[in-house]
Amino acid sequence: MSLEKAIITNTVTLEKIPVMFNPEEYTVNKDINYAQTGVPGLSAPIIQFVHGNMQTLEMELFLDTYEEHRDGSRALNQAGEDVRNLTNKITDLMNIDPDIHAPPVLIFTWASLSFTCVLARASQRFIMFKPDGTPVRARLEVTFNEFRNVDLEAKEIKRQTVDYSSFYVVGQGETLSAIAWRTYGDPGLWRPIALANDVDDPWALTVGTRLMVPQLPYRDPQTGEVYQ
Repeated sequence: MSLEKAIITNTVTLEKIPVMFNPEEYTVNKDINYAQTGVPGLSAPIIQFVHGNMQTLEMELFLDTYEEHRDGSRALNQAGEDVRNLTNKITDLMNIDPDIHAPPVLIFTWASLSFTCVLARASQRFIMFKPDGTPVRARLEVTFNEFRNVDLEAKEIKRQTVDYSSFYVVGQGETLSAIAWRTYGDPGLWRPIALANDVDDPWALTVGTRLMVPQLPYRDPQTGEVYQ
């Protein structure tokens, strides 16, 4: 079985940066925040979940240019080359990309590990030099911070929100657009009501039908699309 190399992929440029040597170990950290409220007479405060914090992925990468190294038929470096040419490829991932006005989002993959992230910290330690002072060996301690946004959260986590839904009884001649205007103040938000009640024809409603009006934002359980 061939050795599988860890790869850092820049999702903006699609450049793939294979690590020279796979890390000996890595650490994944995650924590969440709780608010606590003291209540007289109780032996401990009441706690309530507030929000999750980002995961972090930490590791040390070893880079060496004292000798030539290859990835299959491709040379990764020339013997005696300045190792900073390789460390810069990684640390430059913290630079602002002019197209998105922010550092790029990355995907770190190694075997079953796939981590969507940004490079938040890089500490370079040069440990071997040529007689002229050129560094040829380095240890790079890196921290990747998890990247999340609203769309990823809605699609990847099938979260059921606390049910604050209300109900509406259909009147004579009413359509879902009219009900959406009465309940949400926006006739264009009729689709959450249709999805929550399995309504196929938003224009043909039976008088007296009791419809559930879900609270916004509402996520389509099939597509993950969020209405708000």
